[in-house]
Amino acid sequence: EGNEPGDSTKITYRELLHKVCQFANVLRSQGVRKGDRVSIYLPMILELVVAMLACARIGALHSVVFAGFSADSLCERILDCGCSLLIT
Repeated sequence: EGNEPGDSTKITYRELLHKVCQFANVLRSQGVRKGDRVSIYLPMILELVVAMLACARIGALHSVVFAGFSADSLCERILDCGCSLLIT
């Protein structure tokens, strides 16, 4: 469920697994490996969950940054955690 009332998406476990594996392959193709740090800057949408699970699947650490933060706040968090990739 999203932030707004009535904002929801239905997905099966099989569809979710397919999306997670697909995105994990995208992360690997971008050079993300086990132990790398990834920042995720997304609103409450299905892709946020997919990105988190894909990071976990390949062993990358992820940090979710609330999508309402300013560019300066996002920059500080990226520098603090030393992330190698930002997902937006």
